[in-house]
Amino acid sequence: MSGEPVARVRASGNVAATARDGRRARKQAPRRAAAHWDPSVRHMRAIDRLRAQEAVRDPELLPLRYARMAFSPWTYLRGAAAVMAADLAAAPHSGLTVQMCGDAHILNFGLWASPERQLLFDARDFDETLPGPFEWDLKRFATSIYVLADSEQLQGSCGEDAAAAAVEGYRKAMRRYARMGELDVWYDLITSDVPLRGLTSEFAEAASRAIEKQSRKRTHHGVAQQLVSEENGRHRIILDPMKRIDEGLSHEQRVRAYEQVYDTYLASIPPHLRRLVDRFKRVDSVRQIVGVGSVGMRVWLHLLEGDSGLQPLFSQAKQATASVYEEFLGPSEFTNHGERVVVGQRLMQSASDIFLGHMRVDGKDYYVRQFRDMKIIPSGKQISGYLPQFAAACGHALAKSHARSGDPEAIAGYIGKGNAFADGILRYARAYAEQTHTDHADLLTAIANNEVRAAERGW
Repeated sequence: MSGEPVARVRASGNVAATARDGRRARKQAPRRAAAHWDPSVRHMRAIDRLRAQEAVRDPELLPLRYARMAFSPWTYLRGAAAVMAADLAAAPHSGLTVQMCGDAHILNFGLWASPERQLLFDARDFDETLPGPFEWDLKRFATSIYVLADSEQLQGSCGEDAAAAAVEGYRKAMRRYARMGELDVWYDLITSDVPLRGLTSEFAEAASRAIEKQSRKRTHHGVAQQLVSEENGRHRIILDPMKRIDEGLSHEQRVRAYEQVYDTYLASIPPHLRRLVDRFKRVDSVRQIVGVGSVGMRVWLHLLEGDSGLQPLFSQAKQATASVYEEFLGPSEFTNHGERVVVGQRLMQSASDIFLGHMRVDGKDYYVRQFRDMKIIPSGKQISGYLPQFAAACGHALAKSHARSGDPEAIAGYIGKGNAFADGILRYARAYAEQTHTDHADLLTAIANNEVRAAERGW
C-alpha cells in the first residue's frame, strides 16, 4: 500500500503552507507507524526477488554476485536493494517526493572532485535513483548503519549512536534548508572537512592527511601508475581476474566497438564538451567487474590519451537497467536508463563529473563517467573509529540532495521538532537490520542446497 502524492502549494511562496503540507502528510503515513516492519507482508521470498534480476545480468558472473553477497550480512544488504525496495513499498509512505538515491547506504557517500578540483562530500551511487518518498532513502540509510556496525564488530552503543546521529544530521540540515532560498540550496556545498568535525584535533589531522594522500593517488595519473603497463610500445590496462578481464576481442574489433559506443555518447553531452572529448583517443579497453550490487552488469573501462601525450583519461561505461523502485512507483520518465542515472546524479550532487553522459548500444543502456578522478570511497574499517560523526555528515548530505529536488519546507514540517520521526525511522532500521541477517542466512541455505550457485572466490 502506498501513500498518494501530497499536493504542493507553491504559488503564493508561503513557507507555512508547505510546512502544513508536511504535517498533513502525517495522516497518511504517521511518523511513529514508520517503525513497523512485518515480514509477513512479503509476497515473494527474498531469494526469488534476487533471482528475478538475473535476466538483465551476465549469467557467467551470477555465481560471483551470490558469492559476494554471501560474504556477510553487510555485503548482502548492499546487493539486495531490490528486496528492500519491495519491503519499503509494502507500507504507506508520506508522498513527499524527492529524487531518491535509491541505495543510500552509508558507504555510498564519499568525496568527489568538483570541476574546479575542490573536494566535496556527497552521495556517490545513483544506479537506483528515481523520484520517490524521502523517507525510503532514510530507512535504508539508517538500516545500513546498524548492519555495518555489527559487521565491523563495533562495541557498545556505537551503531545506535551513529544511526541517531544520521537521522538528527538529516533533520537539522533539512530545517536549515527549509529557511533558505532556492538558489542558496542549489549552490550549497559540503566540503571535505565536514565529515571530520567533532573529532579530536589529532584524529582529524591524521584523517585529513589520509584524504589528501588518497586524493593524489586517485587522479588519472595516479590510476595510470597502478593499472597501466607497456606492451610492444603500447599502453595496456593490466588485467585482474576478479576486477578487469579481457573479452578476447582483437584490436580492430575494440576500435570499432569503441567508436560505435562513443558516437552515441557524444550525442548526450553538451556541444562544448565534445571538443574536449575529441582531443582524446582510445588506447585500450577491458571489461570490469565492480562492487556487489552491480556484479553481472556490463561495465567497460577505457584508457584514453590526450593529443598532447601528457594526459591519460580513464572513462567507465556502466550498464543501467530499470530502477528497483519502478515496479512500485511507476516507470522513469526517461526511456534510457543511463539518462535516468545521469539526471538523478546531477539533481542530487552539488557538482558532478563533466564527462557524465549516456548511450544505448545493442539494446542496452549505459551511463558514462570518469573512473576515480579523486573519488574517495571510504571502507567500513576506515570510518569505524568515527562512525557517528561520519553518519551525521552523510545525513546532512542526503538532506541537501533531497532539498534540491523536493520541498524542504514540507519535509521539515513532516519531521517536526519532536522525537516521533526519529523514533519511527530508528525502530524500523533496527528491525530491518535483523531481517537482513535472516535474509543473509537464507541465502547461505539456498547456496548450500544448490538453489543458487556461488563462486568459490567472491573477491
